[in-house]
Amino acid sequence: MLAAAESVLVPTIVLGELFGGFEVGSRGRENRTILAEFLDEPLISIQPISASVARHYGRVYAALRRAGTPIPVNDIWIAAATLDAGACLLTFDQDFGRVPGLDRLILEGIEPGTED
Repeated sequence: MLAAAESVLVPTIVLGELFGGFEVGSRGRENRTILAEFLDEPLISIQPISASVARHYGRVYAALRRAGTPIPVNDIWIAAATLDAGACLLTFDQDFGRVPGLDRLILEGIEPGTED
């Protein structure tokens, strides 16, 4: 899927989650190297958190709270960044299915970090 993309945006929140996982994992150095190579690809851009993303965050947070369907805070930020970019989110995380108006493709398979 990524090979067919015109561009791939990586929100800074995703980078934070990845680096956090690297810190507690046993292959941190290897994973940081792989991530650096991935981020060096020409179609990859890091998406910063802007005031516009923060407004989307507020809307998503409020909608989920009103609906009684909360999701983790970082996932709200990721959804907000995706909405702000007008992009499609590729994820294994079913929680994103609760976010109204989010264009997403929930992939099937083993979620990262859940394999034995």
